[in-house]
Amino acid sequence: MSKINQSVLVTGGAGYIGSILVPLLLREGYRVTVLDSFMFNPSSLLDVCHDEKLTVVRGDCRDRTLVKKLLDGADIAIPLACLVGMPLCEQRPLEAQSINCDAVKMIVDLSRPDQKIIYPNTNSGYGVGQSGIFCTEESPLNPISIYGKTKVEAEKYVLASGRGAAFRLATVFGVSPRMRIDLLVNDFTYRAVMDRFVVLFEAHFKRNYVHVRDVARAFVHVINNFERMQGQAYNIGLSSANLSKMELCLEIKKQIPPFTIMEAPVGKDPDQRNYIVSNEKIEKTGFAAQVDIQKGVAELIKAYQIVRRNTYANV
Repeated sequence: MSKINQSVLVTGGAGYIGSILVPLLLREGYRVTVLDSFMFNPSSLLDVCHDEKLTVVRGDCRDRTLVKKLLDGADIAIPLACLVGMPLCEQRPLEAQSINCDAVKMIVDLSRPDQKIIYPNTNSGYGVGQSGIFCTEESPLNPISIYGKTKVEAEKYVLASGRGAAFRLATVFGVSPRMRIDLLVNDFTYRAVMDRFVVLFEAHFKRNYVHVRDVARAFVHVINNFERMQGQAYNIGLSSANLSKMELCLEIKKQIPPFTIMEAPVGKDPDQRNYIVSNEKIEKTGFAAQVDIQKGVAELIKAYQIVRRNTYANV
């Protein structure tokens, strides 16, 4: 089936990732239906409303009747709708379970055998890794937050259906029309631009990173290669960016030399994730992340001449 005849349902399509992914899918020739509650009042899709291939529906991803109606007209489902991140999920645990997990299971249950489901998990499901050992898709999942637990549960359900593929996304960074300043690279760069200093807790903790535009590219890649990728999970990250918080700040300091980095002698990071990740499996399929940390920081510095924190966060 040609792209022009294929329809993609994206729940949460007006969010941080969706507002990059939806325009890309439209440019690629897909018909796209976005289902979003517009919880944070984003205006992120206004620039593509002229596209006749776009349909926007304001609604709840947990509304079974509505989801069934929209899913019936779709060839591909991408359930992006999510309460993202540990702080928000800890504040709203029941919603986290119903949106992050139960709504995804509902899509699986309502889908037809011929429909493709591409599910974005988080590699925070790895929890606390072993020092110096890369987490692969075969590594045990040990989520330590409500966010990680709900996402891992949903991923297992999608893969068990046999009609889905899953991404385990690294910590996403970069500029998006629905901006997020509370993500780690975005947050540290904001502090460097606005405050000129940061205080780090457990500065040696490591994680992997990936640019939001690379995440969108990964979705297109799996659509184009679905038959050989379905039923499996793939880490999606920048292989050159398995960095500690201190290493990340030093990368930012290369572009903002006055940035002062201090380590707290006491205190604990509420997010105890600490691991390094291998992206070899997805790279062997022909996909590799392209936007490095330095390019991402450079665009963030420009963006922070425009935006301010009080508008652009989940909590």
